[in-house]
Formats: sequence, C-alpha cells, structure tokens
Amino acid sequence: MTAAAPPPAPRQPRASVAAYKAALRTATRRNAAEPEINFLNITAMLDIMTIILVFLLKSLGESSASIPQSDDLTLPVTTRNTPPSEEGVVITISKTLLMVDDKQVLTLPSRDSQVQSGVGARHKRKGPNDLYIAPLGGILQQARKLDQAVRDAKKLDRNAPSEAIIVADASTPFRTLSEVLFTLGQSEFGQFHLMVMQGKPEQ
Repeated sequence: MTAAAPPPAPRQPRASVAAYKAALRTATRRNAAEPEINFLNITAMLDIMTIILVFLLKSLGESSASIPQSDDLTLPVTTRNTPPSEEGVVITISKTLLMVDDKQVLTLPSRDSQVQSGVGARHKRKGPNDLYIAPLGGILQQARKLDQAVRDAKKLDRNAPSEAIIVADASTPFRTLSEVLFTLGQSEFGQFHLMVMQGKPEQ
C-alpha cells in the first residue's frame, strides 16, 4: 500500500522591492552601531606618560643662567665670555646651605670649620677625613638614575657620565668644594660646570 504524498506547503507572498529596501535599511542602521568596549588597555598609555614625565622632571630644574644673588650667595667673577650650560643637576653651595636644584641637602658649618673638615664629620660616610658627603650622594644617585632613564628614552649611551652645574659662593673653601666634586665623581657625574658672573674684560 502506497502512502499518500503530503500536501504542498503554501507559498509565502513575495515581498515588494520597497519593503525589501526598507528592511535592508533597518538592518544596516542596526548593525552600524559601534561595538561596546568592554575593556581599556592602558599599558601603552602608561608607557607614554612615563616617558613624558621623565622629560618634564628633567626640564623642571631652574635655568642656570638666572641665579639669584644675595648676601648668602655671591658668584665668582670671570672675564671669559662663555655661554652658561643649561644641562645638568644644579648644585648650590652658599655660605650656609648645600642644595641640589631647589632641595636643601644640609646646613653648612662655619667657614673656619669648613676649611678644616668640610661639611662636618656627621655628614661623612667614613669619618671626618672622608671626602664623600652621604646625604648629597644619596640624592645624586637618584638624579643619576633619572638621567639614565632620559638617555634610554632618547636612545643615547646610558653609561656616559652625567653632568652637574656647580653654583658656589666665591668664598667657598676648597675643602668643601673638593668634597662636593668627589661625591659627584662617586655618583657617576663626570662633567662639571662652574657657574660664574660675567665681569668686564681687562684692558
């Protein structure tokens, strides 16, 4: 016995061209919305901000060409016409203070005491005869790391010595100046610039 064939399915009415285009436009607008961002990768942005911060910190130091004069700090005078250096950590040695950039490192003893023992035994690493100034060395080591980070960002040699600008009072004892220079050398600062005032050339 043969089974009867199922009746044919009713044909769907064919949509008009206008209805098709309307449905197509609706689907296009629905799919045109931008997908929702479920996460934000800030690693690359943090890398850029770190590099920018390094450059900003490097340029925040006061310009070495505008050093304020006072009773506590009088620069030596020179007749040489040499433009001042704008690169490097600024170390100020006044009559009473030792500073790096605008940060006070320590208070200096009297001039007579500096002639004998420099900045004082309590600030030394190994006693009164040592030339290394421990508080200054700690700050310079941080400045050295910052300078190396800047060199890395500029793709320069990070092992090259860093620079320092010394702003010293004209009456600074040689012993104190020697201790500052020695501490700079121990902290991988190999280029020094001494800030002076431009005087009248000799006739």
